[in-house]
Amino acid sequence: MAQLGDRLVPLRAVAGGWWETAEPVPPGTDYGFRLDGGDPLPDPRSPWQPNGVHAPSRTFDTGAYAWTDAGWRGIDVRGSVLYELHVGTFTAEGTLDAALARLGHLVDLGVEVVQLMPVAAFPGRAGWGYDGVDLYAVHEAYGGPAALQRFVDGAHGLGLGVALDVVYNHLGPSGNYLSRFGPYFTDRHETPWGEAVNLDGPGSAEVRAFVIDNAVRWLRDFHLDALRLDAVHALVDDSPVHLLAELATAVGHCADDLGRPLGLIAESDLNDVAMVTPVADGGLGMTAQWDDDVHHAIHALLTGERHGYYADFGSYETLAKALTDVFVHNGEFSTFRGQVWGAPVPKDVSGHAFVVSTTTHDQVGNRGRGDRPAARLSEGRQAISAALLLTTGFTPMLFMGEEWSAATPWMFFTDHAEPELAQSIRDGRAREFGAHGWAELYGAGVQPPDPQAPATVTASTLDWDEVGHGHHARILAFYRDLIALRARTPDLRSGDRRATTVDHDADAQWVRIRRGSVVVAINVGPEEFVVPLTGATDLRVLLGWDDLPPDALTADGVRLPAESVAVLG
Repeated sequence: MAQLGDRLVPLRAVAGGWWETAEPVPPGTDYGFRLDGGDPLPDPRSPWQPNGVHAPSRTFDTGAYAWTDAGWRGIDVRGSVLYELHVGTFTAEGTLDAALARLGHLVDLGVEVVQLMPVAAFPGRAGWGYDGVDLYAVHEAYGGPAALQRFVDGAHGLGLGVALDVVYNHLGPSGNYLSRFGPYFTDRHETPWGEAVNLDGPGSAEVRAFVIDNAVRWLRDFHLDALRLDAVHALVDDSPVHLLAELATAVGHCADDLGRPLGLIAESDLNDVAMVTPVADGGLGMTAQWDDDVHHAIHALLTGERHGYYADFGSYETLAKALTDVFVHNGEFSTFRGQVWGAPVPKDVSGHAFVVSTTTHDQVGNRGRGDRPAARLSEGRQAISAALLLTTGFTPMLFMGEEWSAATPWMFFTDHAEPELAQSIRDGRAREFGAHGWAELYGAGVQPPDPQAPATVTASTLDWDEVGHGHHARILAFYRDLIALRARTPDLRSGDRRATTVDHDADAQWVRIRRGSVVVAINVGPEEFVVPLTGATDLRVLLGWDDLPPDALTADGVRLPAESVAVLG
């Protein structure tokens, strides 16, 4: 039975195991489904949960919005400057409309694609969004589905593309009613979150359609330009055609129908180029994939951290390998994993197929105290980090606030109403704190922040008053100049990995990167040093951090102050 408002309406069976009402249901109607005489449950494909994930669903007409982006021709995420944004903490208001009002800052910065963290409806008001349970709905605290349409439309009007983070590998524990409706999960496979989504067992055809229809709906009805797929290595699928390949084909057809490019960005720790190999060539057909190895190489070198997965990183040699070979573990032994990992990436594969970063929601939020790299790095090392991100031949992504060296941390937070679930999350974070050795980094007696405390969310919210003041303004200007230089310099924007070489001297603490005719010279050391420019002629300083001396360019190289970087061409 369907419950439409206060009325019970019978459902009739149709082909394929589906059920439908005999009468049309107008937009704005609250409804739910009663299974075998039980209490009403939200629709698995609910488009709107205005009163939370346990309450009735509400119909929503996606075609009612008057779009103004008819002139938008789309954007290829490959090679674009991406900006990861969490709606709830990007502004004090924590809404899509408030975020839209701040997009002029990103345009001035030179960002090309805004990547929203998950907006699918999740329990409570505050959270990261990776415990979403109504994958077709937009979190009401963010403004609901109409606000997402306004955001995308407004972003397109400013020349910005919009990508959305979607989670298909698991659902959150609270408000997850999918198993009541069909075989959405299976015990044939396991994931870090328990039972896997049923992609290859009995009844999996409709589960796969549930995922693919959801992806196409975001792109078609909400005019999104790309999707970021969370942890695709947890999408366990032994079918003849993997779900990702089927999804890539469906999105390709959608792009043809819409007449604009659409992207799929996969988060994967498999270090396998098959992820971005076209389906026609036997691959999974993703447009791009996250590459954590570049992050680890930069972070470990500049911070000196070696705990956890940083155990394999931190050397100048590892940095050079990451910047040229994409993956550090490309068929070699991983100390952290305890096994041989990954596969080599052929040189003719564009670096633009790999999204790299120096900080992300994961890398900051999963630290013991949610502290950003800026909390531990000097201004000079922050500038070096920015240059390594924005002058190398990948698709760069910033995490909100990174561009002005935000002083606010970004911590893990949830808002579960169930006391036992809330306590289990607290206990789990405390165990992780100990297992990762965070006490050694932060000091004895330091405890992880309470993920359920409203103060944790408040502390994680960006402080826009920082922008334009002191060292924040100095860092912001450098990011802006780097992005502008990248935009107007073909050799820097290029994804041709064959045109990139990296030289270094660990003892003298310098790195020299050649990107075609451009040279990026870096002095990581604590003293002024002349970085050699052997074989480079007719160079001038295009951009430098810190004031370079008048005689910076010498017959031997470029004289750089301690902890600084210069781009020459």
